Amino acid sequence: MAQQRWLMRINGRVQGVYYRASAKYKAADLGVTGYAKNLSDGRVEVVAEGEEAALNEMLEWCWQGPPNAEVTNIECEKAAATPYYDNFQIFNS
Repeated sequence: MAQQRWLMRINGRVQGVYYRASAKYKAADLGVTGYAKNLSDGRVEVVAEGEEAALNEMLEWCWQGPPNAEVTNIECEKAAATPYYDNFQIFNS
């Protein structure tokens, strides 16, 4: 199967609840590469690259997030993967 790149913008109570760090651990478990970063409007942006099955699991996890998160919406854009990422990183906004 071809690798895919999913750009997810997560809305809700997602900053200050270890969302990015938790996303990094989940991505590592799934073998997904990319990054997570806070956006200035209060959302978290996650770029995830991998096989579709792993990305579906990552998206499911993003709806839950860590224990103190309250996700209200996720915008997801799908595209072909890039060779840019070799791990999952946390970026500061």
